[in-house]
Amino acid sequence: MAKITTAVLQKMKQQGDKITSLTAYDASFAKLFADEGVEVLLIGDSLGMVLQGHGDTLPVTVQDIAYHTRCVRAGAPDAFVIADLPFMSYASTEQAFASVTPLMQAGANMVKLEGGDFLLPTVQALTERGVPVCGHLGLTPQSVHLFGGYKVQGRSNKQADAMLRQAQALQAAGAQLLVLECIPVELANRITAALSIPVIGIGAGAGTDGQVLVMHDLLGISSGYIPKFSKNFLQQTGEIRSAIRQYVADVKSQSFPAAEHSFQ
Repeated sequence: MAKITTAVLQKMKQQGDKITSLTAYDASFAKLFADEGVEVLLIGDSLGMVLQGHGDTLPVTVQDIAYHTRCVRAGAPDAFVIADLPFMSYASTEQAFASVTPLMQAGANMVKLEGGDFLLPTVQALTERGVPVCGHLGLTPQSVHLFGGYKVQGRSNKQADAMLRQAQALQAAGAQLLVLECIPVELANRITAALSIPVIGIGAGAGTDGQVLVMHDLLGISSGYIPKFSKNFLQQTGEIRSAIRQYVADVKSQSFPAAEHSFQ
């Protein structure tokens, strides 16, 4: 794999070449994913659930993310690596500065934070200081207790208009990438078309510029609930490397996500 940068991802959006992304937490899987052409590796705070066994992502620390970022970077030196900022690690701009430092030093190319308007000063301040930022709108897992569970966001016209405005504001503040999670397909398509930066979807339909899944969901080994937007590619192919290869092929061809993995 050639080295993936923000410029490469931007060019992929412009050319209509779908971006593939998976969560990764260790060097071995990171190398496998990169070898099979996955462009973006996300050290998600999902590790709190799939690795640590918690019921949500809230207990994850910056130190946890930094450790796994270092592991992933060692296995995939040319992949584009995004590190999540955990719950309450960016409640203020000054706190965000302190939190991003160990993540970037561990090998992240970009940090991801959840939320809209309240984050705009922080996004601007980070990008001004050389820290690339990925926004995250829709179902933001760190706010799961506020939402009352893992529920689709942006169904009403008012919510949809507000999310589009927030996406545009994040881009204007300097965000270079945006993740949309669990929102209706029509809204995801509106936001993707309105932004010049790449938009990565998870439970947002096939019209976004790329897709991301939690690797444990893709392999069908997550304990408990498997979300509607996921697909067990290991069950389909019978072998891990083939499962990753099929995921990449299906995202590139826009056969995944299909209607059954999306929200109307």
